[in-house]
Amino acid sequence: GAIWLSTSRLSPYKFYQYFLNVDDADAIRLLKMLTFVPLAEILEYERHMSQPSYIVNTVQRRLAEEVTRFVHGVQGLEEAKAATSVLKPGADTDLDVTALTALEGIVPSATLPMQQVLGISLVQLAVDVGLQPSKGATKRLIQGGGLRLNNIKVLSDEATVSMADIVDGRLLLLAAGKKNKLLISVT
Repeated sequence: GAIWLSTSRLSPYKFYQYFLNVDDADAIRLLKMLTFVPLAEILEYERHMSQPSYIVNTVQRRLAEEVTRFVHGVQGLEEAKAATSVLKPGADTDLDVTALTALEGIVPSATLPMQQVLGISLVQLAVDVGLQPSKGATKRLIQGGGLRLNNIKVLSDEATVSMADIVDGRLLLLAAGKKNKLLISVT
């Protein structure tokens, strides 16, 4: 249950995620204990939590932002928020080199030369990088709508990697399901 303050032990992203995932009751208590948010504002959050118009995780988001900014600074907070938006299942975030670079060290990664990536089928790529155990499993995943390349759903098991798919000519984000993601560096 320990949470590390040092970035060498826990990335700003994981630090942010810890506070983003606390229970509602704990979020209010931690907001009071760990932040400089005025008590009147915290009480207002607490009052809104019991109303039907309450947007889920509003308090947790504020808690995560305040504590991450305090511990890791504005840059750490921005990196954590960027990684969170990119890794959100089914995210429509435009992936650019900055967003993908923020994922380094957060998600598993692989490095492949350009000739092993360009023109290869996504089915084969998912197997080659170890994201899926077999071509059959990958095809079933595609049929179920679970394979994404750069947050875009792969619709056909005949799809291949083109130069337009490789962000900044060097990065790809391949996802199998909601939580199984892999950052591929193309050299």
